[in-house]
Amino acid sequence: MTATVTVGEFSRLTHLSVKTLHHYHDIGLLAPVSIDSSSGYRRYGTDQVDTALLIRRLRELRMPLPDVRAVVEASDGPAREETLRAHLERMEQELAHTREVVSSLRELLTPGRPLLDVQYRFIPPFRAYGVSGHVVRDEIGPWCEYAFGRLDTVGEHIRATSGATYSDEFFTEDAGQVTAFLPVALDQPPADGVELVDLPGGYFAIAVHAGHMTDFDRTYGALGSHVAEFCEVAPGPIRELYPIGPGDVPDPADYRTEVCWPIQRIPVTGPVGRGKNPILKG
Repeated sequence: MTATVTVGEFSRLTHLSVKTLHHYHDIGLLAPVSIDSSSGYRRYGTDQVDTALLIRRLRELRMPLPDVRAVVEASDGPAREETLRAHLERMEQELAHTREVVSSLRELLTPGRPLLDVQYRFIPPFRAYGVSGHVVRDEIGPWCEYAFGRLDTVGEHIRATSGATYSDEFFTEDAGQVTAFLPVALDQPPADGVELVDLPGGYFAIAVHAGHMTDFDRTYGALGSHVAEFCEVAPGPIRELYPIGPGDVPDPADYRTEVCWPIQRIPVTGPVGRGKNPILKG
């Protein structure tokens, strides 16, 4: 048999504060079964306890309120399970990211600078399919998925290493011009959804970042410090080349990214690399 209780009693039954219950009522997530017209006192049914506990569990899992509403209001099991599955997958991704950050932090606290193999290379000018945009740094992940998805579509038969250029403002202002590119032949015809861009040649100091992107900033810091100590910086955006990226291997630990810092010339001192041009594959 169902009974009704005051909001204070319902708070004790569910371990949800009165303030929280009022908020859930205001947003239409968990409404009382009755409200006294003269006093405004709210009463809840004991058959609402399980729903309240479900909401409490989902919020403990940091599920956004719109998703909580979708679970609570789901009329069938599969719809509810799909919402829960998607949220649990997001949490697992966050947990994996947290572990990566903790690992990177431990390495950062280890005395000494990271070992970095820096090569110098002249990259000739080349033509490429490109996708450009003014990108906010916090949105670079989704933007790259969109941009390289376009490039993959139009260049699925092109054997070349893709990359991207990042303007100074992208770093200094947290938003700036980014161009994702895929090198093509000089006589490559235009394609829908991308532009033909000509990237200038130049000298670069290049370091390879291996694995997860969590400590990508350490590679930038080490390479940039090396350039400041041994080279003359040249104007122009920093380039990244992606010889092994998400479309090549399933495990991020196997990613390889070449960070290319523009320099005026190859310095007399410092390591000199004799690698082949990384732009075109095979």
